[in-house]
Amino acid sequence: MDKTFHITTFGCQMNEHDSEILAGALEDMGYVQAASRDEAQVVILNTCSVRENADKRFFGTLGQLKRKKKEDKDNIICICGCMMQQQHIIDTVKEKYPWVDVIFGTHNIHRFPELLKSVVQQKKKAVEIWEDGRDIVEDMPMKRLHRTKALVNIMYGCNNFCTYCIVPYTRGRERSRKPEDIVREVENLVSDGVLEIMLLGQNVNSYRGETSDGENCSFAHLIEMIAKIDGLKRIRFMTSHPKDLSDELIDVFKSCDKLCKSIHLPVQSGSSAVMKRMNRHYNRDDYMRIVNRIKSAVPEITISTDIIVGFPGETDEQFEETLSLVKEVGYDSAFTFLYSVRTGTPAAKFTDQIPEDIKHERFNRLVKLVDSISAEKNRAYEGRIEEVLVEGKSKRNENTLSGRTDGFKLVNFPGDESYIGRLVKVKITEGKTFSLEGKIV
Repeated sequence: MDKTFHITTFGCQMNEHDSEILAGALEDMGYVQAASRDEAQVVILNTCSVRENADKRFFGTLGQLKRKKKEDKDNIICICGCMMQQQHIIDTVKEKYPWVDVIFGTHNIHRFPELLKSVVQQKKKAVEIWEDGRDIVEDMPMKRLHRTKALVNIMYGCNNFCTYCIVPYTRGRERSRKPEDIVREVENLVSDGVLEIMLLGQNVNSYRGETSDGENCSFAHLIEMIAKIDGLKRIRFMTSHPKDLSDELIDVFKSCDKLCKSIHLPVQSGSSAVMKRMNRHYNRDDYMRIVNRIKSAVPEITISTDIIVGFPGETDEQFEETLSLVKEVGYDSAFTFLYSVRTGTPAAKFTDQIPEDIKHERFNRLVKLVDSISAEKNRAYEGRIEEVLVEGKSKRNENTLSGRTDGFKLVNFPGDESYIGRLVKVKITEGKTFSLEGKIV
């Protein structure tokens, strides 16, 4: 079999960016990306530990790879990512999935080429997990998922320790990259044709970079530095913790044309009591003050959020508070989740877990409300002309293109491939629940 590889990514943009780095490393080693796992000599599963559904999908996929390994013992099965930072997961893999060849975690992704070489040359399994993050490794090779937009890590880890979340244990403590290194990376991306970047961090608002002169650099100032790069059209970021959102950042939204007028601001619950049990470090009034400040400063901004349904101890009245907050904010979209127990988190030990049938009933009510508000928001775009960065063909229709507005609205419209990678003006003809329809002006 030729030197081929395939990567399956579970989880968030951070995982997607890690997979871009893995793909770049493999191509540097002479490997070629295969269209499917069946065609690949090296198979990588990059895991996520945030949601139970991702766990189930991972183990289901790992089970399917048993036959592949049995049919060709030269196949190399690799697993990495957040799940591998949990010892009970590694123990399960070693016991029940012995066909896995390479196991590594989030902190030593740069070590993957050496681990793979050792397996190929010595025909022995390689397991290497670092318990914490060490020095940030710069200038790693990368194979981007998209031609004109790119993901850029500005920091790693999280210090917040929300009681439901495993991320501080799998990604480690916060570590910020030097601003000069970030600016240099973005300059290189722009010279390679990138028009839009997404700055990534578990909580970008707590970015604290240190310049080569020893000066502290805030997140807002980092955006201002990046905005000076000629050729860059759009700047986005993900994700933003409400407790650390500064007035300085809100001012940058007003003053920086390149900063997209869209923000993801996870609330998780509309109840102050539930927020406190989640260890979110703000209450409902705090959150609404932040939202109102943003809306006052940037009236056209779109706001999305994350909401967890059925957190331990959540009462019917507290869930109603979440519904009322959703109505009050008027989110453009929301990622909604059923609470799932994450082993190793404080909430996993809470004794007042919510029955599944109650969680599902609440979840359905929330989704219905969120979708109705999204549809109403999108209908308001009808007749407007929006600038859209064309990302490619629509997944549902070969003759239709799709892209995003400044406010991160998904737009579908007729057009040929010559528009892909360009910023075009699109007149919105119909607002749907999850997207907009339009035509090029």
